[in-house]
Order: sequence, then structure tokens, then C-alpha cells
Amino acid sequence: MNIILSVTLVGTLGIMAYKLRALDNKGALAATFLGVLTLGLGGVYPFLALLAFVILGILATKYHFSEKIRNGIAQEGKGIRSWENVLGNGLAALIFLVMEYCTKQDIFWSATFSAIATANADTLASELGKIWGKTPRIITTLQPAVPGEEGAISLQGEAVAIAGAFVIGLFAIPLSNKWIEMLTAITLGGFLGCNIDSIIGATLEKRGLVNNHHTNFLATFIGGLAGALIFYLLL
Repeated sequence: MNIILSVTLVGTLGIMAYKLRALDNKGALAATFLGVLTLGLGGVYPFLALLAFVILGILATKYHFSEKIRNGIAQEGKGIRSWENVLGNGLAALIFLVMEYCTKQDIFWSATFSAIATANADTLASELGKIWGKTPRIITTLQPAVPGEEGAISLQGEAVAIAGAFVIGLFAIPLSNKWIEMLTAITLGGFLGCNIDSIIGATLEKRGLVNNHHTNFLATFIGGLAGALIFYLLL
């Protein structure tokens, strides 16, 4: 796609996200930068996967938002995400995308989409699990938790997570003739990455060793590696 057209398209979407109060101004700029690079390096399919993640994340964040505010579990910044949120969720996918661009190996497509699938699974499980989740428990100890607590999971949230990962995997189907293996690897990699996020949240983040943005990056990177490994093992 022509670079001017790419910047215009992605910039327009960034402005829309800012106007909808999904991103602040720096977040919109970071998202535009990430989107242009994704289009340039990977083409339309990884870009559409990222776009689906953004749209689903906005909808999930706004879902029962007033109830989340009343219960003190709403996304910080009134649901408006910053450049740190954008890079925390998108940088790992960009790293894997650069690797795919340089090597032209399907395993890095799997890693790229698994990283996005991790971000999508985690966001949906977190935002919807706060409302739908029953009897949440800390992932590392299985002790009862309150909705929105770091490291808390529920059966409902886990179901949402695997569905969220699967949706992102659909965008990778046209990129490989091993589409069944690809879809399976991305779904499982995203689901595992989402739970890695919960484990990091229950341990390192609770101790103040990392913040939420670090947790998101680590989880998406590990989720990407997991998806790549699963894809390799399925071949």
C-alpha cells in the first residue's frame, strides 16, 4: 500500500480513536506509528487483526463502564489508554513482524498473531470477566479474589480469553497453507499468553517489580513465542 495512503488511513483511525476517547493524544500517535509499520511490513492481515483488537477492546472497556466505576474496577484514566498501553500491547507483535519480514518464515506469522491474540484475549477476559466472572480466584494460589484484582481469573473470563484469541487467529488463515496448524497455534498461544499475564500480575506486578505496561509486553512476547513453538510442533 502506498505510504501516503497508509499514513492517511491509519492517521484517520487514530483521530477517530482519540475523538471516541479510547486513546489520548500520545496514544493515538503511538497507535498510528504502530499501524503504519504493521501495514508496511506485514500488509493488510496483521493490520486488520490489530484493528479488531482495538475495536473489541474499546467495546469491552465501555461495557457496563458505569458499573465498573462504581465498583472501583474501571480501566485507569476513565478508559482512555495512553502510548504506554499501545506499546505494551503492540510492541511484541511488531518485533515478530520484523522477524517475519526479514526471514519470510510462517513461524513468525504465528508469533506475530499469537502476540496480538494474547493482547486481545487478556483485554476481553479482563474487561468482560469483571462483569461476567463468578467466584474469581488468584491464578497462582486459587485463593478467592475480588473482581479486577491482579492475577484473578474465572471460568467465564477463561472462556472469553480463548474466544478472543481464536478471533485473532482467523485473520492469519490467508497467510499460510498450514492454516489449521496456524489457527490452532495462535488460539493456544494467545490463551497461554493471557494466563501468563495473570501469573505475572499475581507475582511480579503485585510486588511492584513491574507495572501493567511491562506485564502486557512480557505476556504478549511470551504468548508470541508460545504460538511459534506450538506451530513448529504441529508441523
